[in-house]
Amino acid sequence: MKQYLAGKIRNVALAGHGGSGKTSLAEALLFKAGAADRLGKVADGNTICDYDPEEIKRQVSVSSTVAPFNWGSVKVNLLDTPGLFDFATGMYEGVRAAESVLIVISGKSGVSVGAEKAFKLANDTGKAKAFFVNKMDNEHADFYKVLEGLKTVFGPAVCPLVVPVVEDHKVQCYVNLVDNKAYQYDDKGNAKEVPMPELGHRLEGLQAAISEAIAENDEELMEKYFSGEQFSRDEMLRGIHAGIKAGTIAPVFCGSATTMEGVDMLLDGIVDHLPSAWESASEVGEDANGEPIEIECNDDAPLAAVVFKTIADPFVGKLSFVKVVAGKLSGDMTPVNARTGEPERMGKIIYVKGKKQEDTAFISAGDIGAVTKLDKTITGDTLCDAKRVVKLEGINFPNACLTMAVKPKGKGDESKIAQGILRLIDEDPTITFENDAETHQQKVSGLGEQHLDVIRSKLAAKFGTQVELFKPRVAYRETIRKKVEVEGKHKKQSGGHGQYGHVWIRFEPSEAEGLEFAEEVVGGRVPKGFFPAVEKGLQDCIKHGMIAGYPMVGLKAVLYDGSYHDVDSSEMAFKTAASLAYKAGIPKANPVLLEPIGALKAIIPDANTGDMMGEITKRRGRVMGMNPLGDGTQEVEAEVPMAEMYDFSIFLRQLTQGRGSYTLGFERYEELPKMLEAAVIEDAKAMNEEE
Repeated sequence: MKQYLAGKIRNVALAGHGGSGKTSLAEALLFKAGAADRLGKVADGNTICDYDPEEIKRQVSVSSTVAPFNWGSVKVNLLDTPGLFDFATGMYEGVRAAESVLIVISGKSGVSVGAEKAFKLANDTGKAKAFFVNKMDNEHADFYKVLEGLKTVFGPAVCPLVVPVVEDHKVQCYVNLVDNKAYQYDDKGNAKEVPMPELGHRLEGLQAAISEAIAENDEELMEKYFSGEQFSRDEMLRGIHAGIKAGTIAPVFCGSATTMEGVDMLLDGIVDHLPSAWESASEVGEDANGEPIEIECNDDAPLAAVVFKTIADPFVGKLSFVKVVAGKLSGDMTPVNARTGEPERMGKIIYVKGKKQEDTAFISAGDIGAVTKLDKTITGDTLCDAKRVVKLEGINFPNACLTMAVKPKGKGDESKIAQGILRLIDEDPTITFENDAETHQQKVSGLGEQHLDVIRSKLAAKFGTQVELFKPRVAYRETIRKKVEVEGKHKKQSGGHGQYGHVWIRFEPSEAEGLEFAEEVVGGRVPKGFFPAVEKGLQDCIKHGMIAGYPMVGLKAVLYDGSYHDVDSSEMAFKTAASLAYKAGIPKANPVLLEPIGALKAIIPDANTGDMMGEITKRRGRVMGMNPLGDGTQEVEAEVPMAEMYDFSIFLRQLTQGRGSYTLGFERYEELPKMLEAAVIEDAKAMNEEE
């Protein structure tokens, strides 16, 4: 593939709500640009960007895809990202590698939560923003209603550059407000210029809005605007470009990905209006001392490249996608990984288009490509020149919010599960995995039900491991509520030395996290040398409570009396005596089960506050406070039993249509209501039987 200078490269992430048509639009752009020989369809499973078997099966994007093409003299690296919140990893990857985010909106359903999230991420990361109102061929599409929604949600920066002329619920033509020309499209998506239709005041208002937006970014143009002069086409292009780069203009295009209407004007808009890599790909990184350093997007600078995506295939190997910010990345280099401080041996340097790969000698500044076999490099790492070690910003992925226990269908496959999931974590850092020794379960966490279902499918397809997912167990604790004094006596006589240990122990509630041991022995009735053995015996015992076998906490044990034998007493005998005292005393000390309580902080829209408070109460929780955040949202603070929070992420997403978010951290243990004890004990029995 031809090499391009950074000034001729546009890195554009396609983002937006699931079902808005991002992958179909990517297909239309590639086909119109001549980078694809046919117009693939998601329903047929033959698109360039949705090539993964999971994507073909589900007919949705589950990961980000790079698809470069040329339009005129410019290279466009298109990054198609998933719209479903369960696969948000892909959106974060794509936006990290791009300078611009093209947010796709359905002309039928209008502004959605996915669009809001994409816009916020673009804003937070300082990316240029643009909109494409898709599906204008649908009879229920309403561009001007959608435009009003865009302005309401995203503010005055929203600026239409292409608008449709609609009669009888059908688009008659599209008007390019920059060129002041109208175009009709045939059934193959080819444009033909037609006379400008009579739009009257609407056209004047749209053109005036563009002129005003342009004038705000240039003093010279501002003077011309106030003098009533018309801008030339070059002045409009210059002003729009400056406004988009500054974030004061978010242009709106429209058309249909399936009929190819408006796709050519969108391609022109990407090339003419969106910032190049040379203008916007420069970054501020950290040098070896942690000090900020400006990294200019320049071929002649020392290498600095960020790994924004990883594919870990058990057969093909590891493929690391890189955005080169400065310098050139070539196969004969040995760059340093800024995270590990170690040099990395390069594999093949390639350009990727969907699943197709093409070897290249190097990847230049501002461009995107991939490297094979970087074994120690993970997503978010920086590869840099050893003479200038710099660390670029990684990716702040969302936290996993749904945890399920994972169990193999076949016996003995636990290690294969762990190995497979760890490989999937290389691809998707939002996945977490743990072996819970306490509940004897392997647990996997992700961004939602579909995310975990894809993990299950990939374990089967890639690693040959069939697994089941189910609700994870909760780690309970046990304690006592009453003081008791008990005797523990171990006496055994056989040939030779016998065994003799005798203790009196007082058990009482304590604030200790585990066992608090003390002694009040007088007169040497139990020699000091046996005190550690008594404590050790009790420490072993509290690992298993007397109700359901969960660890004991908040227990104070005071050794206050006992006796010994000069010959038969031993450390083992006193350990046994202590365990006998424990088994005799704890059942008499009013033992209770404790459940973990979590500190919940949920950010939700104001309108959902009442429903949220009701749900917290339903889950046996307590609302501790509410904090208005000033942007139409509230932060609700509560304490809720962890056992009730298993599916909270699903509820929150449904309640807020995906706008809500939350964090949940362990706070403390509290007594479990008696009415719930039976179920916990039964589950503990089942757990012990599984061992």
